[in-house]
Amino acid sequence: MTEEHRIMSEIRVALSETGCISFRMNVGKMKTPDGRYFSTGVPIGFSDIFGFRESDGRAFFIEVKTSKGRLSPKQKKFLEAMQNAGAIAGVCRSKEDAIKLIKGE
Repeated sequence: MTEEHRIMSEIRVALSETGCISFRMNVGKMKTPDGRYFSTGVPIGFSDIFGFRESDGRAFFIEVKTSKGRLSPKQKKFLEAMQNAGAIAGVCRSKEDAIKLIKGE
């Protein structure tokens, strides 16, 4: 398990303990056994974790990065679009970051 995957798992557990429903999204293209490629169906830049707060149904999008990780231009654009649409959206490098983001701190 990579460091980023470990952080994602910790974030999802922490979010579930704070009354959130979250989903993990894999973005990209995959190759089928017969050699064809297909897209996962979400835009490039879509966040690693998305979901909603059970208390009010407000959607959130979390891009998970390690301490040295950087957003791609498409990830940054996606997060900005979600914020502009009224969702909670941001970059988190730990479960503590995610809880602060979700609580609006």
